[in-house]
Amino acid sequence: MSNILVYATATCPFCNNAKRLLDRKGVGYKEIRVDQDRNQLQLMMQRSKRRTVPQIFIGDYHVGGYDDLAELDACGDLDSLLVNT
Repeated sequence: MSNILVYATATCPFCNNAKRLLDRKGVGYKEIRVDQDRNQLQLMMQRSKRRTVPQIFIGDYHVGGYDDLAELDACGDLDSLLVNT
C-alpha cells in the first residue's frame, strides 16, 4: 500500500476533506500536525515550497493540497497513484 503523508492543522476544513477522501479510498496515511510542531511546519514548507495546508505526499510525489487531490480523484488518476507507490 501507499506511503501517504498529510501535513495538516486541527482547524483546517481542507485538511479534513483530504483525510475523508483518503479514508473513503481505504488507504492509511500519516498525519503531521504542523500547528503543534513548528519544526514540521518548516520541513513541510521546505519540501512542498508552499505555506498552506494540507500538503499531501504520496511516496515521493507531492500531490499538493486538497483541491489537487480531489482533481486527481475526479480524473481517475488517484487510484493508480495509490497503488503504484
